[in-house]
Amino acid sequence: MAGPQLEFYLARAQQAGAEADAATLDHVRERCLRSQAAWAALADRAERSERMRAEEALRKAEQAAREPA
Repeated sequence: MAGPQLEFYLARAQQAGAEADAATLDHVRERCLRSQAAWAALADRAERSERMRAEEALRKAEQAAREPA
């Protein structure tokens, strides 16, 4: 399940890609493609962070389950 920040970044990357496809001027297309790449990089970073948080929560839960009450 993607968090709201990841979903936002993915939506912006998709929008920038669509704008690049629709652009008729080369410099506008290039700007949109750079924007798409930047949003995609942010999405990758957010996804990695979400995965690391989930793994850490699982590790802590497993550790707590092993400890005596």
